[in-house]
Amino acid sequence: MEKSELKNLIDAAMGRIPSDLCIRNCKVIDVFNKEVFESDVYVYGGKFVGFGSSSKAFPEALKTVDAHGMYMAPGFIDTHVHIESSHVSPPEYSKLVIPCGTTTVVADPHEICNVCGLDGLDYMLDSSEGLPLSVYFQIPSCVPATPFEHSGAVLLASSIEKRIDHPRVLGLGELMNYVGVQEANADVLDKMLVAINNGKVIDGHAPLVSGSELDAYSVGGILTDHECATADELKDKLRHGMYVLLRQGSVCHDLLNLLKGVDERNQERCLFCTDDCQAKTILDNGHIDNNIRMAVGAGLDPIVAISIATLNASNCYNLKDRGAIAPGRRADFVLFESLEDIRPVEVYTEGNHVASNGKYLAKTKSFPVYPSVLGKMNVKAFTKERFDLKLKSNKVHTIKVIPGSVVTENNVVTVDLDENGCWKRNEEDVVKIAVVERHHGTGNIGLALYEGFGLRGGAVATSVGHDSHNITVAGDNSADMYEAVQELIRLGGGMAVVSGGKVLCSVEHEIAGLMADKSGQEVADELTEIQEVARKALHIRKEVDPFMTLCFMSLPVIPDIKITDCGLFDVRQYKFISVEAEEQ
Repeated sequence: MEKSELKNLIDAAMGRIPSDLCIRNCKVIDVFNKEVFESDVYVYGGKFVGFGSSSKAFPEALKTVDAHGMYMAPGFIDTHVHIESSHVSPPEYSKLVIPCGTTTVVADPHEICNVCGLDGLDYMLDSSEGLPLSVYFQIPSCVPATPFEHSGAVLLASSIEKRIDHPRVLGLGELMNYVGVQEANADVLDKMLVAINNGKVIDGHAPLVSGSELDAYSVGGILTDHECATADELKDKLRHGMYVLLRQGSVCHDLLNLLKGVDERNQERCLFCTDDCQAKTILDNGHIDNNIRMAVGAGLDPIVAISIATLNASNCYNLKDRGAIAPGRRADFVLFESLEDIRPVEVYTEGNHVASNGKYLAKTKSFPVYPSVLGKMNVKAFTKERFDLKLKSNKVHTIKVIPGSVVTENNVVTVDLDENGCWKRNEEDVVKIAVVERHHGTGNIGLALYEGFGLRGGAVATSVGHDSHNITVAGDNSADMYEAVQELIRLGGGMAVVSGGKVLCSVEHEIAGLMADKSGQEVADELTEIQEVARKALHIRKEVDPFMTLCFMSLPVIPDIKITDCGLFDVRQYKFISVEAEEQ
């Protein structure tokens, strides 16, 4: 800060010069004292400079807005999000979440970095520069997420070192390789030390980790975890000095379960996040404002809920210039009418009016997609017979879906075999699932069985496949699975539904096979259509998101079992297993 800027802020606070903006007749949410007070609020140079009333001798501001008694809260902060999961670019993502009152996000770009490496990070940094939405990043720690799959890139400590000093890089992204931490793997420690030695935050990812394993995981300063599922787990993570993120996304719905463990003694260590949230979910339900409404609806004090979404987040990530309505803090704020049903009416960032009644007002320039992140579909040629699953036994492991969760169950079932010893469909809700490597043309195809999806008569495929983002395809016959993959190769990435050898519907995701260069509404409409086609034509269960659920089946860091391009992986045993189940 220059001396002249500081002087002007002080002069505006003292009333020696007029403020840029005065919001009159507010009910201000005080997140420090957890109370509400009535006041006018003054803004100068994009910062709050003071409180006052019509009787105070301040010069008239350059602009005055009457809040008509509405509540004023700090702008909301999402503490862990993958923008790529919205399926739109950062500029379009800003247009989606700003009207919801989200003014800052902490993004982990490990989706695009797993495809494109530092080129992906650079695209996300550059395309999010100068938006009304403040976008901060955590450099991905797990590219690839594990050594048990092929990703498009590898980021070592030396790679992280190259970007750790960027002003919008807050630290190291979620350390999904918790086994690597516990075993003091040299490469993992090197990455942690880059963050530690630069005074940066390390994010966690430790589902069901407890006891001495959690001691080892947290001892190196891993500060957060968004993978808690129960109140007991929340309290255990808090006991270990971590912040716990109450997640409510498109697939993972942990918030209400975790709220059972939140009270006035520990709420300061709780945060809100969306993690993976599609454009349609945001348009239909909101963003962090939805987390707040759900928490209040479940009995949490509204001011505490707002504090979790603002001050707690700023404290965790050392964003001390925001998160509260107080002199010197950045003038990001939300006006709304009711504490019982918090729905943003007006949204401001740095004192600029950027949304009103759900409409995005800011002028956001389009950003060109870098050639370095386009397409990214390098699949070695193969035939449909690669999807034939030959088995030595009809007693098999299945990846069983748990609706509303990315956790799966390792189930054992009996299936039918044809005359060649290959799996064939019976009346049970079991289909084939495969992961096709798409980055290096290795020809790798992992093949297993998938239960609880409901699919009949075709195949669905997606190039969004957490976290290495190979092609994931599920189907009940090899021919349709093959055609679905070929359609994605033709598009340069996206999603496809195939039945009877015909493409019924497909969606293009040309940015790294993860995002479309379209508006949030266009993408939401396309995803709605393809989901409806998948459900209607292929009978996918209504409680299962056809593509969001499928894309997590290739994430080999969340229990119980998953599938990668190298085969069926048991997360608890941390090893590959045969599809056939051994006799006990």
